[in-house]
Amino acid sequence: MSFETLSIDPRFLKALKAQGFVEPTPVQAQAIPPALEGRDVLGIAQTGTGKTLAFALPSLTRLSAGTPANNAMLVLTPTRELALQVHAVMQPLARLVGLRSVCVYGGAGMGQQVEALRQGRNIIVATPGRLLDHIGRGYLRFNALSVLVLDEADRMLDMGFLPDIRRILSKLPKDRQTLLFAATFPKEIARLAADIQRTPQRIEVGAIEKPVDTVRQGVYTVQQTAKTGLLSKILRDPEVRSALVFIRTKHRTDKVAKTLHKEGFKVQAIHANRSQSQRTQALDGFRNGRYKVLVATDVAARGLDIEGISHVINFDIPNSSDDYIHRIGRTARANATGDAITFVSPDEYLALRAIETSLGKNLDRTEWEGAVPVVSLYQPEGSRSTRGEQNGRRRRHSLFRRR
Repeated sequence: MSFETLSIDPRFLKALKAQGFVEPTPVQAQAIPPALEGRDVLGIAQTGTGKTLAFALPSLTRLSAGTPANNAMLVLTPTRELALQVHAVMQPLARLVGLRSVCVYGGAGMGQQVEALRQGRNIIVATPGRLLDHIGRGYLRFNALSVLVLDEADRMLDMGFLPDIRRILSKLPKDRQTLLFAATFPKEIARLAADIQRTPQRIEVGAIEKPVDTVRQGVYTVQQTAKTGLLSKILRDPEVRSALVFIRTKHRTDKVAKTLHKEGFKVQAIHANRSQSQRTQALDGFRNGRYKVLVATDVAARGLDIEGISHVINFDIPNSSDDYIHRIGRTARANATGDAITFVSPDEYLALRAIETSLGKNLDRTEWEGAVPVVSLYQPEGSRSTRGEQNGRRRRHSLFRRR
């Protein structure tokens, strides 16, 4: 199958080909036809599978076929980074068919956003909080809205945005097309979809709540006090071309980034307390190779699409299996391979158990000189092991050696 067979606006085909997109991904191939028909779509697909084009191409095709009004399409995302990323994909495509868009997000001045809204934009890409600010001040009305997209809807609910989403929905016409995309399908998403969609076409691509097969996963057991030294050692391996390091708190994120900087690494930190310009500068520098290491809280776990991340390192093990899947989904994107390394100290065994239970397997333990016993407790079906610390194969070499 090629994009030419999907009945999208032919003006998009040349642009897609120029970017090396000839064949749609599975989620695109399944979502575009019903979306082109005007049907609601509920798309459940792993991160890195091309969901942005799955809703952008059919929506822009439909809007360009008529005379679209201002604020005809609204795309809601959980974070400003994802909003900017989605807008970066949609804006050039929209221009090809005579449509205009604006990105509305917090952490930036209102002036330019207000001016764009006053001039009129067909497509609004927004985070919930800032969108409500504009609505409350009378800068935005959605009387002519025809397409609503909720991108990374599960993450929006995780971040506590459900009340904001309900408030936004109350401002929108009920006669609209609603496209909802998520990487996981908890019961809260099922209830939201039932409330806001009309007989949606449900699409599931890949195993839900499972990482893609091209991510090599492994565990380093380590004392809390030895994590920074282990991280430095791993980052010096030539196999690590670029690394996204996840840490639980903003304070520790800054502390670890400063330590790595003193050790000579090209590193930047990103978390919610950094300004939008600082976050944009860090992401752009990481994307273009100016920085080898990006140390981040979970603000970077979902939605960011940066090609070529060779390693994701969980300095702190995430509290949930969903967060684990989204974190490691930052590597091995677009059918590439990548490595996901998780540091686990003895007091983090319960988080490890939850992740391994969700995955249905024990993660491989990597042998190194500082390894410590960590109980997993998870027993795969049919396993005869009675000692949790024996679960999972032991690798004699580091996880990321070529195999």
